[in-house]
Amino acid sequence: MTRRAPIGMVSDGPSFRDRLDAGARLAECLAAYAGKGALVLAIPRGGVPVGAEVARRLGADLDVIVARKLGSPISPELAIGAVTANGGRFLNDEIIRSLDVSPEYLAAATAREMAEARRREERFRGPFARGEVTGRIVIVVDDGLATGATMRAAARSVRSRHPHRLVGAVPVGSREACTALEDEVDEVVCPYRPEPFFAVGVYYERFEPTEDGEVQRLLQDAFAARGQRSAQVS
Repeated sequence: MTRRAPIGMVSDGPSFRDRLDAGARLAECLAAYAGKGALVLAIPRGGVPVGAEVARRLGADLDVIVARKLGSPISPELAIGAVTANGGRFLNDEIIRSLDVSPEYLAAATAREMAEARRREERFRGPFARGEVTGRIVIVVDDGLATGATMRAAARSVRSRHPHRLVGAVPVGSREACTALEDEVDEVVCPYRPEPFFAVGVYYERFEPTEDGEVQRLLQDAFAARGQRSAQVS
């Protein structure tokens, strides 16, 4: 049996069996939003199984928000920021200054990754309409928070659409990233903040890559449930 630490304490082993378990436990921390007509925006790919379980348990709608990392000129793996489909952007100014990244490079990378984010959102969402954000409780979910770049870009994108309340929620995250995220959202919900923090996958027993097909299936199920709720209300 996996040993689990109480909320707020450091575990001496994996904290979650898998993303489904993480979503169920994250939903417990978000119980105050159950039945409030919230919208869960999950960051693909790994955030979608977590977000789907959160949405199911809260009776909330589910949609995706794609945030793409901006790779540095010296390595695409070194993120200098992140951007969303509608232009929400977070930049790591310290890294940008240290690498002397040019404005021209930033502009080109931003345009390229915005286009890719838009393409992925359209593919994942298919024929279904984007979830309405204005005036709603919106919970942005991912499977973990390491640097926080993608979550901060997503939060800025959502904020520009005027939600009633904006929540950033992850099962596990670094204390530094969670603190930084407080500048972007109304509330940060992260039950496990180990110190020191390692890679997100360390805190899961199973952390296999989430495939596009699974993302699409979870969204289709959620969109069908959204349609049923709308029909019941009308």
